Amino acid sequence: MGDLSHIFKAYDIRGVVPDQFDALRARVIGQAFVETVVRSVETRTSVVVGRDMRSTGPELAAAFAEGARAAGAVVHDVGLCSTDELYFASGHLQAAGAMFTASHNPAEYNGIKLCLPGARPVGQDTGLRDVEQRAQELLDDPASIVSVGGCEPVDVLGAYAAHLRGLVDLAGSRPLRVVVDAGNGMAGLTVPAVLGDAAGLPALPVEIIPLFFELDGRFPNHEANPIVPANTAALQTEVVRRGADLGLAFDGDADRCFVIDERGHRVDPSVLTALIGLRESRRVRAHGEQPVVLHNLITSRFVPEVLARDGVRTVRTRVGHSFIKTLMASENAVFGGEHSGHYYFRDFFGADSGLLAAMHVLSALATDTRPLSVVAGELDPYSRSGEIDLPVQDVEAAQRALIDGFRADDPASGLELDTLDGVMISHWDDDIASADRWWLSIRPSNTEPLLRLNIEAASTEAVHARREKALAALRRH
Repeated sequence: MGDLSHIFKAYDIRGVVPDQFDALRARVIGQAFVETVVRSVETRTSVVVGRDMRSTGPELAAAFAEGARAAGAVVHDVGLCSTDELYFASGHLQAAGAMFTASHNPAEYNGIKLCLPGARPVGQDTGLRDVEQRAQELLDDPASIVSVGGCEPVDVLGAYAAHLRGLVDLAGSRPLRVVVDAGNGMAGLTVPAVLGDAAGLPALPVEIIPLFFELDGRFPNHEANPIVPANTAALQTEVVRRGADLGLAFDGDADRCFVIDERGHRVDPSVLTALIGLRESRRVRAHGEQPVVLHNLITSRFVPEVLARDGVRTVRTRVGHSFIKTLMASENAVFGGEHSGHYYFRDFFGADSGLLAAMHVLSALATDTRPLSVVAGELDPYSRSGEIDLPVQDVEAAQRALIDGFRADDPASGLELDTLDGVMISHWDDDIASADRWWLSIRPSNTEPLLRLNIEAASTEAVHARREKALAALRRH
């Protein structure tokens, strides 16, 4: 009745509805999740289910809930929510979780992000393969599928908002004007609850100017993927036009956040990783703790440099939330950041929250009268290419071609190779004043059939030169 391997990714489930992913598939995945993963680690089999604003969400979430109930789980339905709100519900209720979202993918997609109680991650190495195998068995044997309906609705929006406010206190902030682009995604629900008074909390000294807050899974204004510069153009214009202190852009399920400074310029996520990492580290150090901060290998080299100067131990990770969440727990890290706009907090169950990251930026500005461009500029000495997507059929051959291309030009250059996640080629001179500092990374996407190329160097000219060299090597391949 269909092959599920096409929709099971490295750390989530995602596909086109209904061709690749439909109610029947959601139904068997719900049953398989409880049977293979939830029961293997928890005696109390309860699952909280949420969904974003996509039109296919209600049917798919209901089908998943039916499968989970057929396997003996108690299901709590939180309805419309952001992904980080679902993670909060998982921690707050101590229940496994299933969030129906395809994040920034187009309207015809939907998917599921799974977690264990306490928002603990479920990826290929932590149960997702078992879910796929069992779900495929159920799908291949329709007679084994039984029907059990109904689930318990629960509202966690107010508790989620109060929890975030308890982590970052903005009540005493200087007045701030903020333009927020929800991209017709779930930030249109969560931002008014957390930064406004929609959940019944006291008003904050933060003026919110909304852009595209209407929940609409067709994404009529722009793709809900702020990592693409074109998708923040309207926000950048509005920040300048309104004389705002900053702008915030969220993706479809609102677990990622990008920031625009008062000039209308994008603030690199590496800057936010350093900024928030310093804030969280200083907070826990005040209580006698030696802080640990995670950063994935695509973040700027200045992130570990800045944090090390402040006495923070940093740990480099692979790209992807399931890998980082696992390491957050094993390292007892207080914070972790990714180049893609995901930010992870120990006090938020080790999970990622775009809105919590945004609140840290607001709090930093609340006690610093300098504009965001100045605050960010102090943390950003290098130049970067941004992420370049490359459609390549033979990943390993392309990576070999890239290595050979750089070695052929200068075999004695002392290049360093790293295979933590894809291939990283670097020549990072220890002399901080040296112009000969650069690295490039090429790695397979965990969610799309692409290679992703990232480059950083001491100057824009050096980034451009390495980019042209890399693309030439790949063209020859």
